[in-house]
Amino acid sequence: MSECWLVLGASSAIARAFARVAAAAGDDVILAGRDAADLAIAATDVTLRGPGQAQAIAFDARDHGSHEGIAVRAETLAAGKPLSVFLAFGTMPTQAEIDTDWAIAWTTLDSNLVGAVSILQRLAPILEARKAGRVVAIGSVAGDRGRLKNYVYGAAKAGLATYLQGLRARLFRAGVPVTTVKPGFVDTAMTWGLPGLFLVASPETVARACYAAARKGKEEIYVPFFWRGIMTIIRNIPERIFKKLSI
Repeated sequence: MSECWLVLGASSAIARAFARVAAAAGDDVILAGRDAADLAIAATDVTLRGPGQAQAIAFDARDHGSHEGIAVRAETLAAGKPLSVFLAFGTMPTQAEIDTDWAIAWTTLDSNLVGAVSILQRLAPILEARKAGRVVAIGSVAGDRGRLKNYVYGAAKAGLATYLQGLRARLFRAGVPVTTVKPGFVDTAMTWGLPGLFLVASPETVARACYAAARKGKEEIYVPFFWRGIMTIIRNIPERIFKKLSI
C-alpha cells in the first residue's frame, strides 16, 4: 500500500534523494522546509518520478510554535493515506566555531535535537491514532561517542538517538515502526571541504538504505553498514586512552 511521506528538512541532499526514491515507489511526498521557491521546483521534479503526488509546505525546525500546525496540515494533506515521517534536518558547524560562540552551540542543539523532538512530539499522537505509517530519522555515528572534534554536535545526535528509542517503544504499541539511521561521512553541503573524510557515501546511497530499512521496519541501521563495526571499536576504546586521541 502506498503512503504519504512528510519529508522534514526537504532541501537537504539526503532528503531530496529520499523523496525521489519514495516517489518512484509510488508514494506521495510532502516536502517541508524553509526555502519555498526551491521546494516548489523540487516538488515538480519529484512528481515526475512516479505515480505519486508531491507538495511543498513551509517548515522551520527552530520555530517550535508552528509545529502543531505543521502536524495537523500534514495529516490533512495525507488525504487518507498512511502518514509517514522522514526527518533529515540539522546543522553541523565545526567544534572550533562552536567553542567561540555560544549562539552557534545553541543553534546546533536546537537544529539537531530540540527541533526534532518538538515536531515529532506533535506528530506522534497522529500516528498513534491512525495506527499506521512509520518514522525514519537521520542521526549520526557522531552520537555514538563524544569526540574532541565534534562533541556538541555529537551530544545533540546522541540525545536524538535516545529520544528515538523512547519514541520507538511508544509507537510500537500502535504498530508504527521508528528507524534510527546513523550515517558515516556523506557527500553533502555539511561535509564539503572538511579535512580527514574517508569512505564517503552518496546521498542517493543513504536514501535508498533509509527507504529499504523503513519498509522492513528496522530499528537502527548504519550507512554504509561497515560503520557499525567502526563505531563498535571506537566505543570500546578505554576512556584513559580515548581522551588523548585527536579525533
